[in-house]
Amino acid sequence: MRQSEPSGFRIGIDLGGTKTEAVALSPSGEVVAQERVPTVKGDYAATISTISGLVNRTEDLIGQSCTVGIGIPGAASRDTGLVKNANSTWLIGKPLQKDLEEALGRPVRLQNDANCFAVSEAIDGAGKGAEIVFGVILGTGVGAGIAIRGECLEGRNSIAGEWGHNPLPAARDDERPGLLCYCGRHGCIETFLSGPSLERQYAEAGGKKIAAREIESFSAAGDPLADATLRIYEERLARSLAHVINILDPDIIVLGGGLSNIRRLYDTVPALWGPHVFSDSVRTRLSPPRHGDSSGVRGAAWLWPPTC
Repeated sequence: MRQSEPSGFRIGIDLGGTKTEAVALSPSGEVVAQERVPTVKGDYAATISTISGLVNRTEDLIGQSCTVGIGIPGAASRDTGLVKNANSTWLIGKPLQKDLEEALGRPVRLQNDANCFAVSEAIDGAGKGAEIVFGVILGTGVGAGIAIRGECLEGRNSIAGEWGHNPLPAARDDERPGLLCYCGRHGCIETFLSGPSLERQYAEAGGKKIAAREIESFSAAGDPLADATLRIYEERLARSLAHVINILDPDIIVLGGGLSNIRRLYDTVPALWGPHVFSDSVRTRLSPPRHGDSSGVRGAAWLWPPTC
């Protein structure tokens, strides 16, 4: 039987481009329940229903009423409370927090998914103990969050870390003006480094239509197109992260999202970013997430008590 008041257990929801995940953490931070379902794309009402269903099923399973934190691929406007900057474009302009609070009958805390990811990795992940953590999402879209001493930096406009919608640094002639991004500009980093972009680049080079994460295994098996595609991707990622290092100078950059599973990135990219960094050496570490692709959902749960 569910308690009527929150019990110290926390539910985190990660609303991703392909999957929506729920996790319940005990007061000590242990995972006590977890569920993933496909994200229903393009349907706002279904998004509300999916999240409500995950919360209700999780609470029924553990028999506790929980606080709820939600990570989304965007941010809530400080002026209107409506969602902005979401690559899940059906969320844009919607009062998501208000509608979820009405559906669940309680306050919820909403935060950018990359901010949740960065906080999770800073609290008890790959960046534990680091002063500045830059947590990158390389997936359906490209985003990032910044955690300083374990707390997220949201920014005056709620866009801190939104490196994916800056132009690709040091773009070559054949990279300009770049593809049109959903944000309305051309040549955004996201149009070069997202999972769909990597898949498109491999297909345009003459390869098969395969998932982005499979390109690494094709390269290891001797596919020259896959290897060449990854080399181009790695060089662009190195340029883009060097730009971040020049501005933020983080202790560690943690990669998340589906492309963080490409293991070779952790060796190749740091070997390439040096010439683009304004320093005689680069001490910034590049690391996979300690909590894998569940790091963001853990960070959403940690929105109670507040870390942002």
